[in-house]
Amino acid sequence: MSIGTRHLATSLAVALASCGLGGCGSINEKLAAGMSDAIPQWAGGMPADAPPRPGTAKYDEFMQERERKRLEPATTRDDVKTDPLSPAQVR
Repeated sequence: MSIGTRHLATSLAVALASCGLGGCGSINEKLAAGMSDAIPQWAGGMPADAPPRPGTAKYDEFMQERERKRLEPATTRDDVKTDPLSPAQVR
């Protein structure tokens, strides 16, 4: 029983497609992280106010600034928001 040219071409196409799809599942972690940073927010990417990724220089600066704000007294913080109906303010 001989294999026809059409069957050989179909088998080759299916094998090539399955190898290509198998490669999609094993994309390098760093490549995937870099590509996700390039996706705009309107298309489901990271929001503009998201903190930087761990391991980068911007992440270290972000954490230092966060720690500095945490150690500041509460009265000097600009980002403190008080609830107008909190029990401490109602008399």
